[in-house]
Amino acid sequence: MTIRKKAPNLLDNPPIPVQAKLAAAWTSFMFLYIYVDYFHLHKPGVIDNLRGGVVFEFDISPTLLTMMLASVAIPALMVMLSMTLPARVNRATNLVVALLYIPYSVVNAAGESWDWAFFYGLSIGIEVLLLAFILRSAWKWPRTPAVPAGPAATDLRQQVSAQSPTA
Repeated sequence: MTIRKKAPNLLDNPPIPVQAKLAAAWTSFMFLYIYVDYFHLHKPGVIDNLRGGVVFEFDISPTLLTMMLASVAIPALMVMLSMTLPARVNRATNLVVALLYIPYSVVNAAGESWDWAFFYGLSIGIEVLLLAFILRSAWKWPRTPAVPAGPAATDLRQQVSAQSPTA
């Protein structure tokens, strides 16, 4: 007597394009970035300082708000740019912006008391991990072998594209 066992249904895990990985990472970074600022408002005295016209030690001014907007706008734009820029420019842009945002993220804890170390340590740690993922993904961007130009180049490119893994 033969016992039939149902074959397990394996989940399909199709390769994800690098652009989608980068856009997802920048989106996660943006959510965290915004929520850390939002939760910061719950610290005692922060709202009173805002009402008094002060953010951290800086007077609220058009220049300060413009700089704050730029610091949020850059990662927000990286979501869209990661999906639309050509590969070479995309890779370089992601590497540069992620590298610049690592020290920027770390500096956000400057001047905070040790009472808030876990809050800032966790938020900055996750931000840096997301930026490291962006750096790794951009750095390891898959390459397509160079194909000589000529009348047969189109066919050869199609053969190379069909053989090369995309991940």
